[in-house]
Amino acid sequence: MRPRLNLILLGVADVAKSTAFYEALGWQRAATSHSEFVKFDLGGVVLGLQSRSSFAQDCQLPDTGYRGFAGFALAYIARSADEVPHVLATASQLGAEIVKPATRNAWGIAGYFRDPDGHLFEVCYEDGWVFAADGHLVV
Repeated sequence: MRPRLNLILLGVADVAKSTAFYEALGWQRAATSHSEFVKFDLGGVVLGLQSRSSFAQDCQLPDTGYRGFAGFALAYIARSADEVPHVLATASQLGAEIVKPATRNAWGIAGYFRDPDGHLFEVCYEDGWVFAADGHLVV
């Protein structure tokens, strides 16, 4: 297996509502999307939205409907410290729940929000992160 993730799938309660949330954040829906499965190109990785019930059925697992800490978050690394509170405020205005406001720490600044379906996102900035010309994170 190659060390690469190509697709991140999120189970959502309402595909149309979740699609509207991400579009309002400025993300563009892929032309190959349809009402049951919406895709967003995130610069090399695709975010897919699918109904929770359909996703659970496909996995053959029960839908537990969690909203607590699941040990997993998607992260957006900002290009500046000033961008972190701005992104959190925008997400909040669009219906996200701010779990932790932008807070300075030993390595930079970070905050967390839950999207309308409870998926946890970190928004952070650290001086040490480097981006390639195409926008990919260099590790």
